[in-house]
Amino acid sequence: MKVSIILGTRPEIIKMSPVIRQLQSRSLDFYIIHTGQHYSYNMDKIFFDQLHLPNPHYNLDVGSGTHGRQTGLMLEKIEDIFIKNTPDIILVQGDTNTVLAAALVASKMGIKIGHIEAGLRSFDRSMPEETNRVITDHLSDYLFAPTEIAKNNLLHEGIDDRSIFVCGNTVVDAVMQNLDISKKDTQILEKYGISKNNYFLITAHRQENVDQKSKLIGIIQGLKMLYEEYGIPILFPAHPRTQKNLHQFGIPIPDGTIMFDPPGYLEFLQLEENAKLILTDSGGVQEESCILGVPTVTLRENTERPETIHIGANMIVGTDPNKIIQGVRTMILQQIKWINPFGDGNAGKRIVDTIIEGKS
Repeated sequence: MKVSIILGTRPEIIKMSPVIRQLQSRSLDFYIIHTGQHYSYNMDKIFFDQLHLPNPHYNLDVGSGTHGRQTGLMLEKIEDIFIKNTPDIILVQGDTNTVLAAALVASKMGIKIGHIEAGLRSFDRSMPEETNRVITDHLSDYLFAPTEIAKNNLLHEGIDDRSIFVCGNTVVDAVMQNLDISKKDTQILEKYGISKNNYFLITAHRQENVDQKSKLIGIIQGLKMLYEEYGIPILFPAHPRTQKNLHQFGIPIPDGTIMFDPPGYLEFLQLEENAKLILTDSGGVQEESCILGVPTVTLRENTERPETIHIGANMIVGTDPNKIIQGVRTMILQQIKWINPFGDGNAGKRIVDTIIEGKS
């Protein structure tokens, strides 16, 4: 059996790492395609190095662009690779344009598809990610749902129960496998002169937030109010898209907020684990903070990770600054007594076991 792993963003590298390690440990035949959806492979190389992963066999360097242009370029380039080096199955993770493009090509070529993190739903079709994950789920042969909630979403859409496998989320595997490494290999707290449980951490990158001036202003105003009330630093590793729009819209960074380029995964893991509270519009960060026991405020109107809300680890507040500060006031008092709902850290093993056994 030959497996093709297709990824294109940093979260995909992180969440695919446990699966890649499983394929390596069993000496299975596989190759990695890096589409370069958000970054070039050269910018992402630190992630492969830090996580001790093999370098991608193919680098497409698609880069940023409109959804149509980006997806179209991927379709053409992935198809060329599959014609020359045809896999028996592809594995994709999440909800990016990379996932959609790879699934479309594989479906048209009769190649089996395994979708990791299947069944997540925000029920908001204005989000491009929602379209990507729904289509990919309905094309896939193996749907690796992280939770029972995700499985039920798939069943409600008429997907055959025999194709759905609840395996936990590979993000748990990644956090458990890399947390100790991060403690030994990074000194990021010292770099920014901060101490454990004495700073806030924020990430914002989704286009519905950072491409709209009013929403981006709301988030930044929320940070200003946060510093005025609590007086502790706010660390802001800002996505290039966010930095570009802050400059383009002429939005100044308020006092108390330290903005810098996104760090490597191990450094970011340390920033997450030691934060007093995290504000984010990232689905992956919602999961990681929940696993690490750090309260979270989500800067969106919905989430495809409802498990984090149900157990009290997360609160949805949107981008209104008054709601942001109210959410922080509530969550900062939250007693951390929730149980991680995303599995036991063996999702990667279950995924590879399933495709080897050919259960679908």
